[in-house]
Amino acid sequence: MYPDIKKGYSLTHSLRMLFTKNEDKKVARTKFARWFNDVTEAGFKSFNTISATVYTHYPEILNYFDNRSTNASAESFNAKKKHLEQP
Repeated sequence: MYPDIKKGYSLTHSLRMLFTKNEDKKVARTKFARWFNDVTEAGFKSFNTISATVYTHYPEILNYFDNRSTNASAESFNAKKKHLEQP
């Protein structure tokens, strides 16, 4: 009934599954390339923005697949530190 919503959900879900299911960096690189193509074909402006951001940070994002870790703990520590430093 709402094909645009279905396509948008599919793009979102496939991006989520990229991080959930893939353990190999080479496989993730290939699946990201397919996701970029799907986004381009869909023609949604909002997804093009997301895709461009992911593409810009592609090497850093792919590093996640080396040991499946992020810098979230460091970012959290920095946020707490900034909060304590404020008058």
